[in-house]
Amino acid sequence: MQTVFVQGVAIGASLIMAVGAQNAFVLKQGIKKAYPLPIALLCSMIDALMIIAGVAGLGRLIIAFPLLTHMASLGGAAFLIWYGANALRASFVVKGLDTGAGGEAGSLRGAILTTLGISLLNPHLYLDTLVLLGSISTGFDAPERPWFAAGAVLASFIWFFSLSFGARLLGPLFSKPVAWRYLDRFIWLTMWSIAGAILWPYMPDSVDMG
Repeated sequence: MQTVFVQGVAIGASLIMAVGAQNAFVLKQGIKKAYPLPIALLCSMIDALMIIAGVAGLGRLIIAFPLLTHMASLGGAAFLIWYGANALRASFVVKGLDTGAGGEAGSLRGAILTTLGISLLNPHLYLDTLVLLGSISTGFDAPERPWFAAGAVLASFIWFFSLSFGARLLGPLFSKPVAWRYLDRFIWLTMWSIAGAILWPYMPDSVDMG
């Protein structure tokens, strides 16, 4: 059981730690010290629910209904394009680090809604947790699968809390406006790159080549 648990931690971490829309958002909010606890907790809980559902077999149901995948992909791409455009526009605004309770931190409600959007509208969340981790878990015996899921869930909690609270160590760097400019443009490139990868299979040339 311990070996299966460790495998769950390792595989879960390898998927979660990849540069992506969710991690970029958590990083920026952590640097701003804007609601790091609720954001880290919400991201971790969403991942945990998806991992458990994937190990329970929900991923196979999604594969059986490709229309759901297409709807999630197109909606997620639209959201990422919108969020990336906002980041690009923000990169042209001169600003430093605001550590106060107000200012650029925004409202808790806004932070939660954006966290939900950046998480649930990203099709990679479903592919990584429901489909991929769910498929890997089928290689274990039934009594071992909960341990595999527990390991992946632990990796998610450790990662998001470390990223959300550890990002504040970059505060001195982001007291300089140029650092925010580069971060916003990095987020813009990340969001639009992911959106492009999602939309590529729907492009006419891609369909013809397939």
